[in-house]
Amino acid sequence: MPARRVNPYRVKLHRIYSVQELAECLGVHKNTVRHWQGDGLQAIDGNRPTLFEGAIARAFLLARQTSRKRPCPPGTIYCFKCREPRLPALGMVEFIPGMGSTGNLMALCDACGTMMHRRANMAKIATIMPRLAVQIRPQSREAP
Repeated sequence: MPARRVNPYRVKLHRIYSVQELAECLGVHKNTVRHWQGDGLQAIDGNRPTLFEGAIARAFLLARQTSRKRPCPPGTIYCFKCREPRLPALGMVEFIPGMGSTGNLMALCDACGTMMHRRANMAKIATIMPRLAVQIRPQSREAP
């Protein structure tokens, strides 16, 4: 079963949760909550049953999510194989228009050669990929 993201906003700020209640609220196993406790989720006190404040649990989960974010600086696209933002190989980027003003930027990773993709607004290509020549592929018309 693949891992899924936990929505921290399901936790009510002004509520006290037991381990089981917090696990049910977030749709995870109670051992996951115990693991979070080992990673720094603070309980109200050291007594049993272990209780958590909703505000502290939400802050912990939000901090955990933001620490994992890897924003792409201008001129880079996130490579899923390398797991970090990378420059396009040979400075070549292709834009494939989609619906409306958005489309898909495509390039090869400079390090591993994997195809990288990034959704982008056509009007913002110059700020996303500065100093790179972006080839815009004409939108294909399919016959009905």
